[in-house]
Amino acid sequence: MLALALSGCSSGGPDTAPTATETVTAPAGGSSSSVASSAPAPSSSSPSGAGESASGGDGGRCGTGSLAGSVESGSGGAAGSTVVHLALRNTGSTTCTLQGWPGVSFVGGGSGEQIGAAARRDEASAHPTVTLAPGAVAVAPLQITQAEDYPAAKCEPVAADGFRVYPPGSTESLFVRDPGVTACRSTDAGLLSVQGLVPEGQAAD
Repeated sequence: MLALALSGCSSGGPDTAPTATETVTAPAGGSSSSVASSAPAPSSSSPSGAGESASGGDGGRCGTGSLAGSVESGSGGAAGSTVVHLALRNTGSTTCTLQGWPGVSFVGGGSGEQIGAAARRDEASAHPTVTLAPGAVAVAPLQITQAEDYPAAKCEPVAADGFRVYPPGSTESLFVRDPGVTACRSTDAGLLSVQGLVPEGQAAD
């Protein structure tokens, strides 16, 4: 899958991460195979009207500019849904941390326009502070309900280009390309549910 960083404005913007319950360290050099894309993508001001630095510094929070996103295979999901792993790799030169749930929504139309409702947070899921050395990866299981499960009139199905992803605590977003998904334009049909970030290889799903 392809991924590229951009500033985004979304009604499903970032959530403030809760207090850490534990601290874990992701191994460096994970197996994520994301590739930086040079495809054009829209840029817009962040929801707060302020940008952020590429990295929070050694040991600080991972800034959007020091992360690359991709979609990896997950557990496969149950009938009527698919579970994939939303992967965030530290592309910076210093160690940083992530903690909590990323903000996720479908985007499409080749313009970065949000489609439908933003992902619901699974607040019962593990959400430790993940320490990422350069090259290490954190993943958040993302459940995608099939748009076909909803009546067409309620869903208003449309092909999506991928996802807008806000790392926890960030006001700038990543565009994570995944053109094989179908979204619902209607916000009444919530298709996405995201779990907290954990080190790659430690996701329950």
